[in-house]
Formats: sequence, structure tokens, C-alpha cells
Amino acid sequence: MPTLYLIPTSLGETSFEKILPAYNTGIVSALKYFIVEDIRTARRFLKKMNPAIVIDDLTFYVLNQHTSPEEISGFLKPLHDGYNVGIISEAGCPAIADPGADVVAMAQTRQFKVVPLVGPSSILLALMASGFNGQSFAFAGYLPIQPNERTKALKKIENRAYTESQSQIFIETPYRNMKMLEDILISCQPTTKLCIAADITLETEFIQTKSLKDWRKQLPDLNKRPCIFIIYK
Repeated sequence: MPTLYLIPTSLGETSFEKILPAYNTGIVSALKYFIVEDIRTARRFLKKMNPAIVIDDLTFYVLNQHTSPEEISGFLKPLHDGYNVGIISEAGCPAIADPGADVVAMAQTRQFKVVPLVGPSSILLALMASGFNGQSFAFAGYLPIQPNERTKALKKIENRAYTESQSQIFIETPYRNMKMLEDILISCQPTTKLCIAADITLETEFIQTKSLKDWRKQLPDLNKRPCIFIIYK
């Protein structure tokens, strides 16, 4: 049966042997069609995974926030023709905080087989290391940029952490991480706990959990570093 493979990538510059099983290489090396966010990044990933892959023999479809549903439908044509297709994210797992979810939804509707390959998820790795509730958690994605709306969002998820005992996970664009951290410190209670997980799986990995009161004593430098924030009671 034609299969849509969801292919995880690294979260940054790190050894593939550390984060990706050898099984993935065999699957990826046999594919000729790929749905990607950026062709250059995808080519580099494929060559690093298997230098023997002939890039010029491959077909790439570009998927981003500007891709229309009609275009996405066309990306699935190889599946209709009997060929397997792979989705490659820019970092981490496809379809998680990623436009690949639209492709997966369409493939499921058309009853194609969908296979997620094993790889690093910054969201789950951060939660694992946080010490927070792993039985009940929510991923809020990106919070609003406007100050008033962001404050409301932070207070809302903090309230859920307390009333539902639910870990609240969210992210920010790397160059706005420090502003996010400042907003958390201003908007939330001093006793609220915050886990900051930056550069996960990299040599510069930083994962720490503290109360906001303790974070105020010394802030880490998060500028331009991929980061996960988790709030809990």
C-alpha cells in the first residue's frame, strides 16, 4: 500500500546517530518523492543521512504557510500512482507545530497509510525533563504577540495549570525568547513554576525548572536559541 512517511529531523547541529534510528535511513533512501518546507535544508538533511542518495533523482514539493489546499492535493499524486512519499520538517517531528499536518489530514481522508518514524520531539523531551505532570498537558503553540493579548493568554494557561493540574507548553520565535521570558515573569505568580528547555539534544542543551521567584534572580541567555517553555503550579 502506498505510504506517507513522516520523517523527523535533528533539532540542530548534532550527530544523527544520537537521535535517529538506523531504520529511518533505509526507509528514506528508498523514497523518490518528498514534501518539504525548504528544499535546500531537505537536500542537506538527506545527504547527511545517506551520502549515496542522488539528489537529482528526487522530486520535492514545497509546503509552507502559503501553500494552498489545491497544491497540497497535488503533492499526494505519487501516492495515487503507487509511490511512497516522505514529509520532512525543518526541525523535529513533522505535523507537530508544523504545516505537514495538513498533508497528513488529507492523506488520512483519502485512506492512505501514514507511518510516523521515530525521532526527536522538542515538546515531549522538554516535558520529560521538566518534572511536571506528564499525564495531563497541553501545547499552546505560539502565544499572541500583542502585549495585552499575550498577558491574557499567559494568565489563562497559568490558571489551567493550577485548576486542572495540567502542564502548559508553549513556544516563541527564538529572537523573541527573552521578551517572552520577561512577560512570563511580569504576568504570572512568583510561586508558579517554569521549565525552560533550550537547544534540546545539542551540546549547548539547557533544561532547568524553577519558580518564577527564583528565575528572577538570574535569567539565562535564550536569544536565538530554539526554546520550549512549560508552566506548572
